[in-house]
Amino acid sequence: MTGITLKTIAAAEEIMGVEYTPEERQLMLDNLEGQIASALARRAVPLPNHVPMAMRFDPRLADFAMPHGADRLKLSSVIAMLPKDDEDIAFAPVTHLAAWIKAGALTSRRLTQIYLDRITALDPKLECWAQVTPNLALAEADAADALTRVGVNLGPLHGIPYGLKDLFDARGTITGWGAEPFRDRIADSDATIVKKLRAAGAVLLGKTTVGALAYNDIWYGGVTRNPWNLNEGSSGSSAGSASATAAGLCAFAIGTETLGSITSPSQRCGTTGLRPTFGRVSRAGGMALCNSLDKVGPICRSVEDTAIVLAALNGADPADRSTIAAPFVFDAGADYSGLTVGYLPEAFGEGATAVDHAALDAMRKLGVRVVEATLPDLPYGALMNILFAEAAASFEDLTLSNQDDTLTWQDAAAWPNAMRKARFLSAVDHVQLDRLRYLVMQALDGLFRQCDVLIGPFMTGPMLIASNYTGHPCLHLRAGFEDLGTRSPASLASGKLTTGEAAGGKTYTVPQGISLWGRLFDEGPILRLGMALETALDVAGKRPGFPT
Repeated sequence: MTGITLKTIAAAEEIMGVEYTPEERQLMLDNLEGQIASALARRAVPLPNHVPMAMRFDPRLADFAMPHGADRLKLSSVIAMLPKDDEDIAFAPVTHLAAWIKAGALTSRRLTQIYLDRITALDPKLECWAQVTPNLALAEADAADALTRVGVNLGPLHGIPYGLKDLFDARGTITGWGAEPFRDRIADSDATIVKKLRAAGAVLLGKTTVGALAYNDIWYGGVTRNPWNLNEGSSGSSAGSASATAAGLCAFAIGTETLGSITSPSQRCGTTGLRPTFGRVSRAGGMALCNSLDKVGPICRSVEDTAIVLAALNGADPADRSTIAAPFVFDAGADYSGLTVGYLPEAFGEGATAVDHAALDAMRKLGVRVVEATLPDLPYGALMNILFAEAAASFEDLTLSNQDDTLTWQDAAAWPNAMRKARFLSAVDHVQLDRLRYLVMQALDGLFRQCDVLIGPFMTGPMLIASNYTGHPCLHLRAGFEDLGTRSPASLASGKLTTGEAAGGKTYTVPQGISLWGRLFDEGPILRLGMALETALDVAGKRPGFPT
């Protein structure tokens, strides 16, 4: 190794935000090279993406008690005739599709072909499918229909076609993670969630696009578009899952969230996204971005549909060391009148939209108790460095080999730059961030002692960051519409997530959503209130017109 000088150390101090005396620098000269040599020796050990961290994040504080003792899924009864028009069928909720298939009014093959035809017609505009698997889809649909004919129904997902975010392996398909270095990667096995969905009778249409390495909507095949305004991206990283679901190209899709990747594209595309409690759904067979943050959840067109999908996905898995055995309980008819709903006053102050206020007013009219809530003053945004460190570690090979140069997106906000910068993060600070994370866990525990559910805009105060780091669940649903100019992509360039700003000129009528946050492993209340809010606001049924 080349010799380290006092000047080298002094220069490094500026990057690390510390300051040492000349005497202290002198003491480091004879041992820093050994420290670096140890780091280089570790880098010589291959660490494929599937190798987990030894330390596991557990969202439960010491006094946590699991809220439910056994799984329970009670759905609404469906009384609706099968529409004659294929588009009406395509946009129908899973609850209706399931009832029609079970009754024999609709075959899975017909439904699957409707979606395949819509994909052929609309995907060139949206760029939301990385790979479509028509032969596999029709074979699975035929298998579901064969069971239906002999009176066997596997549940509410029986024969229902879906899109799988291209972070997850499905045997024999390309799983390219949206990134050029992996675009030819063929999966040789199925992710756990693929196995679960197949067991539930769901039909795999193919792989929906993902922003490269789970960030934004730019992937190796292009930019996934928002069906409400084709001039802007669909946000990400569950870009294709939200775009395809919003456009009626599948009955539902699978998304993942590390920091906004289910809720942000749902906000942009007007879908209903459910980010479950951390640890509820297995990530085995999926790309790891941040081991202590990644979550898997459904993207749908109605609230109740998200409950159906989560019930199928739920369950601990030995292949994912971070999963936690936790019953999932949802009752579509449960009484919610005794719930207390909190809101952060600053979230509905300056910057809040008419849609935000209308959603809060609608919540008040549901008959629940609505109260102001508070959070302690903590540097929540500082937690972002945990994400950068874990992401940089997951893709260290790309940075050190310069393969990151092959990614399409190259600017200050993109992964290549963020992962390079992360090499300068302090390990000591990282440990301290973990301790700050514990304080944030206590802060949100205190928040949910004030209320059962929190309501607010997508970017409510610190909640996007805080709840992702504590593992609390979030439901994001369509609440209304606004006329906006074309928006820029979301960005992490500042060290925190910022949403895209609208440019001037022509405006487009685009959906806006509202978020509901709930207690750990207790998604039922946010889902039940979400259903009531969905009915009260009455905007979920409007379809995109694909304007340019």
